[in-house]
Amino acid sequence: MIEEGDILWEASDTRRAGSHISHYMGWLAERQMPQSDYWSLFNWSIEDPKAFWQSQWDYFDILHDGEIDQVRTDDPMPRTRWFTGTRLNYAEHVLRHEFSGDPARTMLHHSSELREASEMSWGEVGATVRRLAQNMRDMGLGPGDRVVAYMPNIAETVIAMLATTAIGATWSSAAPEFGAQTVIDRFSQIEPKLVFASNGYRFGGKDFDRIDDLERIMEALPSVEHLVMLDYHPTARKAPRFKGQTATWGFMISGPDVGADQFEYTRVASDHPLWILFSSGTTGLPKPIVQGHHGIVLEHYKSAALHFEIPKDGALFFYSTTGWMVWNTLMWGPLMNGRAVLYDGHPAYPDAGLLWQIADESRATTLGVSPTYLQIVRQQGIEPKRDFSLKALQSVMLVGSPATPEVFDWVLTHVKSDVWATSQSGGTEFCSGILAGSPLLPTRAGEIQAPALGLDAVAFDENGEPVVGEVGELVLRQPAPSMPLFLWGDDDFSRYDDSYFDVYPGIWRHGDRVKFNEHGGSFVLGRSDATLNRYGVRIGSAEIYRTLEGFPQISDSLIICIEEAGGTFYMPLFIKMADGKELTHTLAAEISKKLRSERSPRHVPDEVIEVADIPMTLTGKKMEVPVRKLLLGLPLDKVASRDAMRNPEAIDWFVDFAQKRLSA
Repeated sequence: MIEEGDILWEASDTRRAGSHISHYMGWLAERQMPQSDYWSLFNWSIEDPKAFWQSQWDYFDILHDGEIDQVRTDDPMPRTRWFTGTRLNYAEHVLRHEFSGDPARTMLHHSSELREASEMSWGEVGATVRRLAQNMRDMGLGPGDRVVAYMPNIAETVIAMLATTAIGATWSSAAPEFGAQTVIDRFSQIEPKLVFASNGYRFGGKDFDRIDDLERIMEALPSVEHLVMLDYHPTARKAPRFKGQTATWGFMISGPDVGADQFEYTRVASDHPLWILFSSGTTGLPKPIVQGHHGIVLEHYKSAALHFEIPKDGALFFYSTTGWMVWNTLMWGPLMNGRAVLYDGHPAYPDAGLLWQIADESRATTLGVSPTYLQIVRQQGIEPKRDFSLKALQSVMLVGSPATPEVFDWVLTHVKSDVWATSQSGGTEFCSGILAGSPLLPTRAGEIQAPALGLDAVAFDENGEPVVGEVGELVLRQPAPSMPLFLWGDDDFSRYDDSYFDVYPGIWRHGDRVKFNEHGGSFVLGRSDATLNRYGVRIGSAEIYRTLEGFPQISDSLIICIEEAGGTFYMPLFIKMADGKELTHTLAAEISKKLRSERSPRHVPDEVIEVADIPMTLTGKKMEVPVRKLLLGLPLDKVASRDAMRNPEAIDWFVDFAQKRLSA
């Protein structure tokens, strides 16, 4: 019987000695900054953050113009800036190894339900990026212009992102599974000038034509001047009606080659937007999170090397869509002079052995999967160790939801006995990890090994005091380079402050419930707010409520999502019907269908349940967080005060519902 905290694995002396982090510590020692172990290094990184981040800049030989004015400005969060006085470019760093070896060596492995497995070399990727970037410049695109994609996780999307960021334009993407309104809610806020789009996709053996949705999207984005269409799906229509200029993907990557020595990357200042990610909240539109070139380059080098330990010529394979921040981390492989593995399609179609097959054939060294996916693997009786060689595999990253002790043990027993299984946790806001791992530390069942280097992460109690051994709010007491520069359109930082600094002034509150133990390990226990963590992807309840407004039969609604034992999720939708109306099977099916088409499959609830009333605060806010905590097993007196409720009798039904479900 595996118990929480049991030591399951420790790296061999050879592996520890050959790790990036050991090499980095040796480099520090040569410069009179010796650190004896991970905790010595971590403590130094938060006690002298300017020296730590300067060492990262030097160790990874950041390509830049200008001289460093300040490593970190004295401005408080969220106005802190890093390495002011310098200019750099993200895409230049991703592609810097094109000529470090044979340009014909593989950079991207890619496949999908529509395409057989294939590869692109460093030379092919680099040349295509430069041609596309030059053509975009010729169209008048440049620094500050927003360029967005409604594209699947395929090589063309990576190339479009690299070309966009190479010229200093600002990138954002949405997965083609997103319904039109979900995309409009995001892209309308940032007023893009150019859209890359595919005409459809295939998922789980089913074909999806996206032209109708794309027409709705384009009509709602008057700022768009150019549409670039990829004819990806063979039977879908080719392009939507569009008032601006439409070009094909083939045309956009055509023209004479631009040599690497002739191409100039647009190096930008530390406050220049690299890309915009969207993190959904419980009210209003999704938050447009802006991150910069400097912060992302530094954080991604650190994470790829010191927390993921991606070796030279190693391959990183994360199953992801283009609507999840994990997609933006896939270039960690090329940053390390290695490879990235892309797959677009259902992760378990025709069966859950698919991702293991891709990992095997691509010689993936690091595989990122969710505990939910591993549950499907187990249910289908798939034995990766038996069915695949996985000779190159060194690490399995458990992401998207908390991993139980049994999941850790299963990986070591059924995947590979000498694999580093590590659970790490971060967020869209950082596009990286906050709680991370290292082969210098033992793997303990169910635990995240340590806070990431340079991130002063602790648990706060309700009084704002650090706690160990009990559940608290995950906070950061100091700024980090990849924190959002700002939220798009939030000129006075008011939305930014309200989102992350409203509870503990001057302290970043991440929104996760976490418990740290005495030896530095941690356990993430789910969201502390009402953001919905659906199979590792955060979606906002506000998106679901906007769709439900289209049903006149519904008076009000409330949705929550909880993480359960074994890495599963439960997302019920509670409906208050209008007078004289009742919830029928037909209506429930219509709700699910509209959420699936207008939003995404992840927005579809597990159950639709009719209730007499929706509990509200005195200020008229839905009590999502208290209801969520009730379903997690907390007593009513710990989650809400009846005196603070507009309709206190409404909560009684939810108390009873939670008790019955927990005792079932």
